[in-house]
Amino acid sequence: MNKTHLLIGGNEGDTLARLAQARENIERRAGSILLASSLYQTAPWGRTDQADFINQALEVETPLEAPALMALLLQIEEKMGRIRGEKWASRIIDIDILFFNDEIIDLPGLVIPHPEIANRRFALAPLQEIAPDLIHPVLHRSIGELLAGCADRGNVKKITPII
Repeated sequence: MNKTHLLIGGNEGDTLARLAQARENIERRAGSILLASSLYQTAPWGRTDQADFINQALEVETPLEAPALMALLLQIEEKMGRIRGEKWASRIIDIDILFFNDEIIDLPGLVIPHPEIANRRFALAPLQEIAPDLIHPVLHRSIGELLAGCADRGNVKKITPII
């Protein structure tokens, strides 16, 4: 079995319902959700003229290898109505692989660890809640250390207890 850390989020429509639907799809099709962070309201990143996002980090145990998992997550997004368009635009649902075991993967369409994680408070804050001691296999720093040193000052606010 493989252990992966995902970030799910969105800022269009009934985001809470969509996040619940994403968790259900992940659990049914990808593997067991071992840990889920609280939900976090986060400022948009890259393009600030849109609604805040709601994000959540998940730790998932999966029998799938990273490329198969990525393909499945893209299918889940598509079935949920995600239409890919402009970079950093509003979205119904987004499911990113942040880490996959302690692997370093660089394939077309799949880079793990997520290449921007160290620069994104909206990903680090929820991940810190469930995996503070997880070590980034390229940067050799824990999630807690990455969050403490993150230059991104975008607003990240916990909005619910762990669900």
